[in-house]
Amino acid sequence: MSIPPPGFAPLPDPPYYAVIFASLRGAPDDGYGAMAAEMAALAARQPGYLGVESARDGTGFGLTVSYWADETALIAWKAVAKHQLAQRLGKDRWYLHYALRVAKVERQYEGPEGR
Repeated sequence: MSIPPPGFAPLPDPPYYAVIFASLRGAPDDGYGAMAAEMAALAARQPGYLGVESARDGTGFGLTVSYWADETALIAWKAVAKHQLAQRLGKDRWYLHYALRVAKVERQYEGPEGR
Protein backbone atom coordinates (compact mmCIF):
# COMPACT_ATOMS: atom_id res chain seq x y z
CA MET A 1 0.00 0.00 0.00
CA SER A 2 1.54 3.32 -1.04
CA ILE A 3 1.09 6.52 0.93
CA PRO A 4 -1.87 8.45 -0.55
CA PRO A 5 -1.97 12.22 -1.05
CA PRO A 6 -3.41 14.38 1.77
CA GLY A 7 -7.15 13.90 2.22
CA PHE A 8 -7.17 10.33 0.90
CA ALA A 9 -7.47 7.42 3.33
CA PRO A 10 -4.65 4.83 3.22
CA LEU A 11 -6.65 1.70 2.43
CA PRO A 12 -5.75 -1.98 2.08
CA ASP A 13 -6.61 -4.09 -0.90
CA PRO A 14 -10.34 -4.94 -1.04
CA PRO A 15 -12.64 -6.27 0.11
CA TYR A 16 -13.68 -3.83 2.83
CA TYR A 17 -16.75 -1.72 3.59
CA ALA A 18 -17.52 1.95 2.97
CA VAL A 19 -20.12 3.89 4.91
CA ILE A 20 -21.10 6.87 2.76
CA PHE A 21 -22.75 9.72 4.68
CA ALA A 22 -24.12 12.60 2.60
CA SER A 23 -25.56 15.52 4.53
CA LEU A 24 -26.89 19.01 4.13
CA ARG A 25 -26.13 21.27 7.08
CA GLY A 26 -28.67 23.92 7.95
CA ALA A 27 -27.96 25.25 11.40
CA PRO A 28 -25.02 27.28 12.67
CA ASP A 29 -22.11 25.27 14.03
CA ASP A 30 -23.53 25.04 17.58
CA GLY A 31 -20.94 22.43 18.55
CA TYR A 32 -20.91 20.57 15.21
CA GLY A 33 -17.21 21.07 14.52
CA ALA A 34 -16.18 19.83 17.94
CA MET A 35 -18.48 16.80 17.70
CA ALA A 36 -17.23 15.96 14.20
CA ALA A 37 -13.63 16.07 15.41
CA GLU A 38 -14.50 13.93 18.43
CA MET A 39 -16.27 11.36 16.21
CA ALA A 40 -13.30 11.18 13.83
CA ALA A 41 -10.94 10.51 16.75
CA LEU A 42 -13.32 7.99 18.35
CA ALA A 43 -13.89 6.12 15.08
CA ALA A 44 -10.14 5.86 14.53
CA ARG A 45 -9.82 3.94 17.81
CA GLN A 46 -12.46 1.34 16.89
CA PRO A 47 -11.44 -2.20 15.90
CA GLY A 48 -11.69 -2.63 12.14
CA TYR A 49 -11.49 1.10 11.30
CA LEU A 50 -9.47 1.72 8.14
CA GLY A 51 -9.81 5.44 7.46
CA VAL A 52 -12.04 8.34 6.46
CA GLU A 53 -12.39 10.88 3.65
CA SER A 54 -14.56 13.96 4.06
CA ALA A 55 -15.44 17.20 2.28
CA ARG A 56 -18.06 19.94 2.60
CA ASP A 57 -18.89 22.69 0.12
CA GLY A 58 -20.01 26.27 0.67
CA THR A 59 -23.71 25.38 0.49
CA GLY A 60 -23.48 23.04 3.48
CA PHE A 61 -23.52 19.82 1.42
CA GLY A 62 -20.98 17.31 2.66
CA LEU A 63 -19.77 13.77 2.06
CA THR A 64 -17.98 11.64 4.61
CA VAL A 65 -16.90 8.12 3.73
CA SER A 66 -15.60 5.93 6.52
CA TYR A 67 -13.94 2.63 5.72
CA TRP A 68 -14.18 -0.56 7.75
CA ALA A 69 -12.49 -3.95 7.55
CA ASP A 70 -15.75 -5.88 7.74
CA GLU A 71 -19.45 -5.59 8.45
CA THR A 72 -18.98 -6.57 12.10
CA ALA A 73 -16.72 -3.53 12.65
CA LEU A 74 -19.13 -1.04 11.09
CA ILE A 75 -22.09 -2.47 13.03
CA ALA A 76 -20.06 -2.14 16.25
CA TRP A 77 -19.26 1.50 15.37
CA LYS A 78 -22.96 2.23 14.89
CA ALA A 79 -23.61 0.92 18.43
CA VAL A 80 -21.02 3.13 20.21
CA ALA A 81 -22.99 5.30 22.68
CA LYS A 82 -21.18 8.58 21.92
CA HIS A 83 -21.69 7.97 18.19
CA GLN A 84 -25.41 7.41 18.82
CA LEU A 85 -25.53 10.75 20.67
CA ALA A 86 -23.87 12.47 17.71
CA GLN A 87 -26.43 10.89 15.37
CA ARG A 88 -29.31 12.22 17.50
CA LEU A 89 -27.80 15.71 17.64
CA GLY A 90 -27.33 15.64 13.87
CA LYS A 91 -31.00 14.81 13.34
CA ASP A 92 -32.20 17.32 15.95
CA ARG A 93 -29.81 20.25 15.35
CA TRP A 94 -27.51 20.16 12.38
CA TYR A 95 -28.88 18.43 9.29
CA LEU A 96 -31.63 19.58 6.95
CA HIS A 97 -31.30 16.23 5.20
CA TYR A 98 -28.95 13.25 5.15
CA ALA A 99 -28.52 9.91 3.43
CA LEU A 100 -26.42 6.99 4.62
CA ARG A 101 -25.32 4.20 2.33
CA VAL A 102 -23.23 1.13 3.07
CA ALA A 103 -21.27 -0.55 0.30
CA LYS A 104 -18.83 -3.42 0.04
CA VAL A 105 -15.76 -2.32 -1.90
CA GLU A 106 -14.65 -5.09 -4.23
CA ARG A 107 -12.21 -3.21 -6.48
CA GLN A 108 -10.10 -0.09 -6.24
CA TYR A 109 -7.54 1.71 -8.31
CA GLU A 110 -5.91 5.11 -8.18
CA GLY A 111 -4.60 7.59 -10.68
CA PRO A 112 -3.97 9.56 -12.62
CA GLU A 113 -2.68 6.50 -14.45
CA GLY A 114 -5.56 4.32 -13.20
CA ARG A 115 -5.51 0.60 -13.65
